[in-house]
Amino acid sequence: MQVAIITGAGSGIGLGTAEKLAAAGIAVLGVGRDADKLAQLDHVVPPEQLATLPVDLTDDDAPRRVIDLAVERWGQIDILINNAGIGKPKPVHETDDATLDYVLALMLRAPFRLIREALPHMRAGSAVINISSTYAIVGGIRGGAYSAAKAGLLGLTTHMAVQYGPQGIRCNAVAPGVINTPMTEDNFESETFKKMNDHMTPYPRLGTVEDVASTIAFLCSPGAELINGQTIVVDGGWSSTKYLSDFGRSSKWVAAES
Repeated sequence: MQVAIITGAGSGIGLGTAEKLAAAGIAVLGVGRDADKLAQLDHVVPPEQLATLPVDLTDDDAPRRVIDLAVERWGQIDILINNAGIGKPKPVHETDDATLDYVLALMLRAPFRLIREALPHMRAGSAVINISSTYAIVGGIRGGAYSAAKAGLLGLTTHMAVQYGPQGIRCNAVAPGVINTPMTEDNFESETFKKMNDHMTPYPRLGTVEDVASTIAFLCSPGAELINGQTIVVDGGWSSTKYLSDFGRSSKWVAAES
């Protein structure tokens, strides 16, 4: 049985991915800060395939604790999915040092350190999946430290691919657009958000947790054996086109009030 570590596993993309991998017979170590959220895994992963660890990934001993638990429980690590993150980014001029340090620590430093700790236990056929964002591809208004951290994951992904690919360890990134999860659900009430997403996405709907989880599960599967060093964008064409809906093209544009 293969073994996967998923950070940010208690909700959203992490929870959806755990369900997908468990259905494929893969054991899951779900990691997150909130024990109550991690309890949701009990509903989607059979008990013999599940372990959980509530931990703050920015803690100095967090990577060792995560890896030690996986190895103690199952004796191996086959898949590492770096998914944990926080939303509500701010532009550079609104970002203080404490926020900058925490965002980089959680979404870049923690994945780096987890990978480093996991590598000695990964064999040929293993895979690392880093969850990035379209904000790493196109910048993203108000992206700030969030965009910087997610872009850093793409650099880490390509380094991993060339450095450890010869050992049979693959590394890829998945860059979702805005997905309706507990972290982002407030955005879906905003008219500005609708204009930026609904009217600028050529596919006739926005992405779901299922879309992203299915992509991650594929990258973990034997069918993706030759995919290495790639970023798979899951956004319906939002970041790669200049699409504007009929409504957007025909609407009267007015200056915003200052």
